[in-house]
Amino acid sequence: MTPLSTGDPESIGGYTLLGRLGAGGMGVVYLGVSASGRQVAVKLVRGPYAQEEEFRTRFRQEIAAARKVSGAFTAPVVDADPDADLPWMATLYVPGLNLAEVVEKDGPLSRRELRALGLGLTEALRDIHRAGLVHRDLKPRNVLMTEDGPRVIDFGISRASDNQSLTATGRMIGTPPFMSPEQLEAPRDVTPASDVFSLGSLLVFAAVGTGPFDAGSPYITGYQVVHGAPDLGGVPEGLLGIVERCLDKDPAARPELTDIYRMLQALPESDATESPMTGRSAKPQHRPTSRSAATTSAGATTGTGTGTGTGERRRARMLFTGLGAALAVTALCVGVAVFASDTDTTTASRTAAASDAATRAASLPDGWRPWRTELRYDVKGVPLDYDTPGCVAQASALFCGGTGFTVARIDAASGRTLWRTGTRPQGTQPIGVRDGLVYGYEDPDDRTRRVVALDATTGHRRWQRDISKSEDAVLYDGGLLTLSPDGASFVAYGPSGKELWRAPSLDEYCTPSALGGVPYALCSKGTEPGRAPVELMRLGPGSPTGTARLPQKAEALGAVGGQPLFLAPQTAKDVYEAGYERPYNALLRVASETGQVRRIPLAHPLTGAATLVDGVVYFVRSDGSVTAVSADSGKQLWQKVTDVESLSAPAVSATYKRVYFANRFGRLLALDSRTGAQVWRSSALDDPGDKTQDYPPRVLLVGDAIVATAGDTAFSRSPHGPT
Repeated sequence: MTPLSTGDPESIGGYTLLGRLGAGGMGVVYLGVSASGRQVAVKLVRGPYAQEEEFRTRFRQEIAAARKVSGAFTAPVVDADPDADLPWMATLYVPGLNLAEVVEKDGPLSRRELRALGLGLTEALRDIHRAGLVHRDLKPRNVLMTEDGPRVIDFGISRASDNQSLTATGRMIGTPPFMSPEQLEAPRDVTPASDVFSLGSLLVFAAVGTGPFDAGSPYITGYQVVHGAPDLGGVPEGLLGIVERCLDKDPAARPELTDIYRMLQALPESDATESPMTGRSAKPQHRPTSRSAATTSAGATTGTGTGTGTGERRRARMLFTGLGAALAVTALCVGVAVFASDTDTTTASRTAAASDAATRAASLPDGWRPWRTELRYDVKGVPLDYDTPGCVAQASALFCGGTGFTVARIDAASGRTLWRTGTRPQGTQPIGVRDGLVYGYEDPDDRTRRVVALDATTGHRRWQRDISKSEDAVLYDGGLLTLSPDGASFVAYGPSGKELWRAPSLDEYCTPSALGGVPYALCSKGTEPGRAPVELMRLGPGSPTGTARLPQKAEALGAVGGQPLFLAPQTAKDVYEAGYERPYNALLRVASETGQVRRIPLAHPLTGAATLVDGVVYFVRSDGSVTAVSADSGKQLWQKVTDVESLSAPAVSATYKRVYFANRFGRLLALDSRTGAQVWRSSALDDPGDKTQDYPPRVLLVGDAIVATAGDTAFSRSPHGPT
């Protein structure tokens, strides 16, 4: 990073700029920091391009598409303003080393590393292509290397720049040794197959240290790409057939990404001396690189540069501690940076987790198999998208809400829809299921909202009651708590639909809540909610009973040992900034009998969505980091920086001692609940639908079976992870 120059802005979009990361023909890339401390790479478009309406339009389209790319092997867009005087885009930033630097320092990758690299890049391209983007500049310097796999950066530059001719003002869009023939001949007409060609060239570079078309000048290199045969000397035989197909001059003849992924999966996972595929030495004969010698796994020195043994260990250590920023700014960059895995993912913790899993047989619904079903049912009418669809379960019964229906019962073993009910299209999660009834919402018109109780076996309606449109209903031990349609009173209903009791709502801003199975009201006096301290009121027949006063913007988590538990904010100030996450610095535990509030300080302020499960509070940040804190002591149990953004609230398995998460694209993540170490991670779903950005992901357990939702898709996976 270089210091800011004269004329550089001090901030962009509320992000304070710390320095320049690089500059290219169409923009400048800065390192920025938000008010919450998040570091981002901010890309600012240069003035001449900002004046071109066609460029702005394409840039705006690119941002919309790039926001959809948030897989484990790409970097996410966190903020942007294409309509500013100088358009800009911000992506998550964490320093890292790129593939070119790794190969230069330690030589070509081993077979095991090549397999992992290929699988990660294939998943990244799948996420990019799914969002309607073509990378166009997949090269070693645009691939960051971490212990958890490769990360593709600078995806989608073509969407903002393909109105420019290939050599306009002497600038070339792309990098000739890794471009496809059609990209050189007809840059406006490239398809995702162009990235497949670049993937083949990149894998050759990673395997032997040079690209398949390297020449003395970019013009000769370009000619070789279009007309010449690739130099594949030294490529391991198992990988050779894959890259040969990727480097076909005819885009239509190149394999699909799903086929490439399957072929890479078939490669050996270890660097054994004998190759199971050929019976010959598994060590390729590499061409000379800047590294004069490599160390074998036995510790002997050889001139072949295999990248195994000590060299590989040094590379892993370098990837974790490296501070180099891998930015390519030939054109306006679109994404950069990922988190490297923290040191708690040790071999010992992985072994312990594997041992735990091996000693237990999963409790799965009878006849269970992995399944997937769409939570969408086409009916006439205008959809009411509440942006909260999801599923609830009781024992082996699973009930989901979605678009086009109110509630559906899903067979937890097969994913088959057993019954579906609803009178108007809407997308909302059922309230819950209890005592043979599943509770959901219904909106017959714009003015009315109802809670409906359905027979869990048949889906037949048992009863319905009108409720307030502004507040949710909650289940407590003994009934269902709602707010009356006029908001004047709290009403409790029993399983039969009979009104159990009614209590006046003493404040304009009171919401029903159930903490530890006990009905409460959370009230805030004043003209606006959240502007005053929170009054915790115990509910029952008659008037509410004041229990405790909590600080402004205190957040209810649940109850521990029958005592309500809240989060205390470090600051109650309203911050209107994209990506801002309010910091919390204490837990507040309320003695239900006396109303005494005990403050439990946290070791340091924490941010993120907080969830209380089995005496542990999990803080989940939008960048994928997870912190576990004891609800009793406030002590931090562990912290894990993952590379999976937009995680759901957790589901915890006491049987397997794991914490499960899902993300918007259907990727599942399993962490050890004792240490936070990553146990396994799955691939994203193929085509999870068009609601991935609108609907939050969710995950729950039916027995030991994992059930998750991504967009308008529900799916189930084994607790043992991907096979």
